[in-house]
Amino acid sequence: MPERVPTANGAPLPARLIESYRAFRSGAHAAARDRYRRLAEDGQRPRTMVVACSDSRSAPEAIFDAGPGELFVLRNVAALVPPYAPDGSLHGVSAALEYAVLALEVPAIVVMGHGRCGGIAAALEDAAPLSATDFVGTWVAGVRDLAAELDLSGEIAEPGTRRRELERRSVERSLDHLRTFPWIRRREEARILTLHGAWFDIALGELHALGRRGWQRVDPATALDERALSRGLRTERSPRSRRA
Repeated sequence: MPERVPTANGAPLPARLIESYRAFRSGAHAAARDRYRRLAEDGQRPRTMVVACSDSRSAPEAIFDAGPGELFVLRNVAALVPPYAPDGSLHGVSAALEYAVLALEVPAIVVMGHGRCGGIAAALEDAAPLSATDFVGTWVAGVRDLAAELDLSGEIAEPGTRRRELERRSVERSLDHLRTFPWIRRREEARILTLHGAWFDIALGELHALGRRGWQRVDPATALDERALSRGLRTERSPRSRRA
């Protein structure tokens, strides 16, 4: 018999993860067991895709209090979306977008940056490469170009303000890049897909959204009122819909 080639063995899972898994099984999973079963049998149908940073402090599921099956999340350094490039190379972000839009048919995509982002800081400060390959430097090269465009006069000259401005402009650039994907652009023009920009302040726990008047802090109380109003309108309309 041919000699069996040994496979690579990974290290045991960290004890902290095992403990957390036990808590998940007895807590969150037990409470939502039927939901998990339905998701397994029926498949996922998330209503929103979130492109977010890999930073451990800005998890979309925690910020938006999302349950299983609610968000389709893509995370990478600095929450970047490169432009459409059908060149046959490996494109992880493009693959996730393609699946979310064309297979899952999500009706909304949110690009969410955050405060004190290390990837943005690396581009802004032109940080030294972490290795000879400089994967991080190559990935944030476009952000470095954005940083060069900043007007450093006035308030924006302050380092914290400059970093925040670049974090938000990076989100805006990623939204522009989303529109270079033909199947995203067509769906947005047909009003069956909406694109959104968000920025999360880690220190304050505040969410800011990009709207017609620029960046505005999301007021949780107002957001709840709007959600309740939306539910009320749907309730009022439903009888007429049934009669039709």
